[in-house]
Amino acid sequence: MCLGIPMRVSKLLPPDKALVESGRISMEASLLLVDDVKVGDYVLVHAGFALEVMDVEAAEETLRLLNEMVSS
Repeated sequence: MCLGIPMRVSKLLPPDKALVESGRISMEASLLLVDDVKVGDYVLVHAGFALEVMDVEAAEETLRLLNEMVSS
């Protein structure tokens, strides 16, 4: 099973990467598979690739559930 993590875009790195963050984690992610990404957007990241741009509410709910699972 693979797991994608919602991460917020904090900086665009031309031509096709972004600095993304979730909690205390930040990393570079490829934007080759998504279009029209802006700073502040949430993207679903797996294996260093942004797979889709996420709705803010869905991203925050997913992060809340993941945090809940880890702390149980």
